[in-house]
Amino acid sequence: MRLRRALMKILVPIKRVVDPYAKVRSLPDGSGMDTTGLKFEINPFDEIAVEEAVRLKEKDPSIEIVAVSIGGAECEEQLRKGLAMGADRAILVETNDPLDSTVVAAELAALANELKPDMILMGKQATDDDNNQAGQMLAAKLNWPQATFAAKVERGDGIVRVTRETDTGDETLELPLPCLVTTDLRLNEPRYIALPGIIKARSKPLEKRPRMTSAAPKTRIVRMEAPAARQAGRKVGSVDELYVALKDRGAL
Repeated sequence: MRLRRALMKILVPIKRVVDPYAKVRSLPDGSGMDTTGLKFEINPFDEIAVEEAVRLKEKDPSIEIVAVSIGGAECEEQLRKGLAMGADRAILVETNDPLDSTVVAAELAALANELKPDMILMGKQATDDDNNQAGQMLAAKLNWPQATFAAKVERGDGIVRVTRETDTGDETLELPLPCLVTTDLRLNEPRYIALPGIIKARSKPLEKRPRMTSAAPKTRIVRMEAPAARQAGRKVGSVDELYVALKDRGAL
């Protein structure tokens, strides 16, 4: 009798962010960012996480990929893109509450405790706030092993082997399942989504549900403003002149 291989479930959190290539500006009162007319995308690091999950599924079709986003109804657009890339189903935790890394980690932990995924694969950080905190906080809440800044992910028998690029060279970690992995830019290049994938995504299930926790933000935006204009550069004619200029500015 041939036994059926156990199903593996990968949970991939997706954040809706302003197009990283768009030029942004703060509101006149400094209360936030002016998003008028701006395009929104999947956070690039999260898109890499979706791509890696899909590549793992291509090697093992028994894998189920669940994409999840926390935010308003507008996040459905990014979840549909994740489905078009190859995720099997999506969950939108609908809320207009202010979110920070602690709230996101709490909500994802509650969802993970319900869904029982074997792996959480997520971007190392978001391009809007650049906190690089949610993944580590989530792993701590779940008491799961974690590997951050993944440049290579390989699945084994009950384990995941992750190669990380560090300042001193490559580091390879072997994690037992369940585990959490955050993705870096060098892991892969997300695929172009063809029309058949977009059409197929329309029929894939997208569940909407309310928040599961009452976690409140630990941080708040006091003021948002553009950085000071960069000072004009200066050309020097020799190394000696450069040395004097740096010394005059107190850099040496």
